[in-house]
Amino acid sequence: MTERESDVIEEALSMQCGARFVRCALQVNPHHYAGTYRSQPNEGSLESYAAELVAKAQENDIGVLAVTDHNCVRDVPVIQQAAAGSGVVVLPGFELASSDGIHVLCIYPADRDQDTLVLYLGAFGITDPEPSSSACKASFGEILNLVADQGGIAIAAHIDGKNGLLDALKGQARIAAWRHPNLLAAQIPARVEDLPLEAKRIVTNKNAQYARERPAGNELAVAVINACDVIHPDQLGLPSASCWIKMSEPRDVEGLRQAFLDPESRVRLNTDEQPPEHSELEAIAWEGGFLDGSSIHFNPNLNALIGGRGAGKSTVVESIRYALDLEPVGDDASSAHKDIVRHVLHSGTKISMLVRSLDPSERRYRIERTVPNPPIVRDDLGQVSSLRPADILPRVEVFGQHEISELTRSAPKLTVLLRRFVQTDAGLHSRKTSIQRELKRSRKSLLEAEEELDSIDERLAALPQLEERLTRFEEAGLEERLSEQSLLVRESRVVDSIGERLQPLRDALSMLREELPLDRAFVSERALADLPGAAILDGVNPVLQRISEELEGAAGRIEQALVTADEQIGAITTEWSVHKSEIDARYESILRELQKSSVDGEEFIRLRRNIEGLRPLEERRAVLLKLRAEEQQRRRNLLDEWENIKAAQFRELRHAAKKVNKRLKGYVRVDVRAASDRTPLTALLRAEIGGRLDVAIRELESIEDLSLTDLVAVCRNGATELAQRYGITKSQAESITGAGEQLLMQVEELELPPTTQLLLNTAGNTGDETWQTLRQLSKGQQATAVLLLLLLDSDAPLIVDQPEDDLDNRFISEVIVGKMRESKRRRQFVFSTHNANIPVLGDAELIVGLDARGDIGSGDDLGQAFISPTHMGSIDNPPVRALVEEILEGGKTAFERRRRKYGF
Repeated sequence: MTERESDVIEEALSMQCGARFVRCALQVNPHHYAGTYRSQPNEGSLESYAAELVAKAQENDIGVLAVTDHNCVRDVPVIQQAAAGSGVVVLPGFELASSDGIHVLCIYPADRDQDTLVLYLGAFGITDPEPSSSACKASFGEILNLVADQGGIAIAAHIDGKNGLLDALKGQARIAAWRHPNLLAAQIPARVEDLPLEAKRIVTNKNAQYARERPAGNELAVAVINACDVIHPDQLGLPSASCWIKMSEPRDVEGLRQAFLDPESRVRLNTDEQPPEHSELEAIAWEGGFLDGSSIHFNPNLNALIGGRGAGKSTVVESIRYALDLEPVGDDASSAHKDIVRHVLHSGTKISMLVRSLDPSERRYRIERTVPNPPIVRDDLGQVSSLRPADILPRVEVFGQHEISELTRSAPKLTVLLRRFVQTDAGLHSRKTSIQRELKRSRKSLLEAEEELDSIDERLAALPQLEERLTRFEEAGLEERLSEQSLLVRESRVVDSIGERLQPLRDALSMLREELPLDRAFVSERALADLPGAAILDGVNPVLQRISEELEGAAGRIEQALVTADEQIGAITTEWSVHKSEIDARYESILRELQKSSVDGEEFIRLRRNIEGLRPLEERRAVLLKLRAEEQQRRRNLLDEWENIKAAQFRELRHAAKKVNKRLKGYVRVDVRAASDRTPLTALLRAEIGGRLDVAIRELESIEDLSLTDLVAVCRNGATELAQRYGITKSQAESITGAGEQLLMQVEELELPPTTQLLLNTAGNTGDETWQTLRQLSKGQQATAVLLLLLLDSDAPLIVDQPEDDLDNRFISEVIVGKMRESKRRRQFVFSTHNANIPVLGDAELIVGLDARGDIGSGDDLGQAFISPTHMGSIDNPPVRALVEEILEGGKTAFERRRRKYGF
């Protein structure tokens, strides 16, 4: 790997990748705290304590510490200094006791200096710079408002404990405090489930009196965090001391604020189930073409590519598809993909992509593709691998503009989509492939046997006539006079058969020679070197060596035996040839005498020779009839298993449909029908028969439950029954039955795929369900149904170019966004979009703003797309938020909807 190649991905990885979960301890106390308030003084100095605090934070993967001493910010700079260069962010703050007795954590951006923080304390009436537990002059509500005005974030501390909000206040005062619009987060000691019943009902917004106008989520009134008092560095390891908060810039409390406004997406307690690991695209970079010099460091969750028309969003999506060597599912999408590769990426452009694969174990691979060459895959050492992109990310899906809409027009492709949810039985699939192969072999064997039987029957048909003529010759006395020559004909047949009997042995010897000596490389010392059972498996090598040597010896002996037999048979045939010559001489003499009597002795011998030549065919015919019967029975068994396997696989698909219906209850319903795609059958009939089959095909396609087994059985009974049973014209029925047994066996071997029908509940959240099939829906509604299916379980990335182009806008905000937020924890999404609902309401972890200069199609000046680092981040990044408002359709409206929901 060259230095340049290494740099493009390294440069991409150095860029902002948006919001990520950071473990935060938001109630950390300085050195003196344990002695001042708990009578448990810490050892050492403030400086050594601060150093140990940072070390323990690193040890416990904690990225943010908020120092919140009571009424004091004196020691914050020392802890910040200790954390400098460590990767641990220290946010300054303090803990206040409100005038109504409630403890509140007040946290500020990392860049707030001590003088500013002292002024903030003064605003609450705290003028003594030393630590104290005195109450401030501000009420709980006033603290919330003032901290927000100061640019900080306030958290209600230990709400169910002493001096906590739910402990300090009662009645209407407590209700008013809890429903205060600037209360965004509350600290609890463990899980929500472990809270006392009354507190749990309040926190989960189940108590009507305390219900907040804008709850933080479906199950929470406000965001809840774990942030117990840390008075010693060792306590940072306690689950209750920290929680995970998703943000893009830990130094700014805007990340905390956005997280508390949307805790379902951005807050995770240590006791919460951790989202499963998943495969992902980590970075992409371009060298050459429209995106030359650009790169993206993807987020593992929801990525939104935004930008004006022609900014390069589609180019990013199609670059990913091109690098992964994925084929579009539709004709229009395929044409658009080729156009972008040819006219925007251009020949010579190189796309480099870093991917993380979990199948079968976690590894990183680099995929590189230069237009127009195929992709290459490098392992983590930079070596070119034999793997293909599909081997690394086998389930990744990429859809270009309007491609989802194209997908809705194909029932077979919808079935392929549903198969993503099938728990495939590998053994069943393997057996199915084996049976398909055996059925094909069976068909070939039966057809060959039938062909040989027809040939034998045709030749044996002449036997009665030949025997009748021979009888007349015998009655004329020729049998006695030419008996010697007649018997010689039989002897000739014996001599000719000698070589035929030995030929199978020669063929078997040749095959044995090809397999010898046995290949033992797979059990060599080198091949077994790294295996734990090498000492056991090593015993295989001498066994194979011994049998190889013994077989070579046996082959030599067989070869010598054949040579000896050839010599002996040669001597016998030579002796017999002399015997034959003597008989032939006497035969010629007899023929000359017969000619005088006008009797054709040669014809008699010719008849005898022909009859003797046909005798073995009768034996062969008997053998073939037996073989055919056995093969027919074997085929019946195979066909029975073939039908059972197809039925089992359909049951798997139907089970998958039930799972999908359960997951999308009230939104999408999936119906699957067995063997309802008749395309393989109609294609076979057209290919093998041709001509007019329109009526036959129409009738066969219209049958709701078509059994290929029944169809073949009826065809074997003749055209009349076929026409009557299936409503086919007599002439077309005769064309089908006249095509012969080969066609019927091919029909038996067909697999008619199931078809999938999607239905969408167009009533939305009204309570009444109105189900409509895709044909009854608008294009936007059709694509909505398919996208909901795509958003379900998978651990592989999903990349979609401007899905809103094909979606019903109401469903985006009401349905799609919710499913997207739920699924993004388990898989990666990369969506290009010009609709603000996806990045804003979907809470995209990474928003990438693209811009372009020049014109893609203006002669030699191809224009240039670029990605500004300031336009990469989440919506907790002010420049990114401003960009979303500026360029996305409904940007301000989406933020207004978010404001109405979350209160900002």
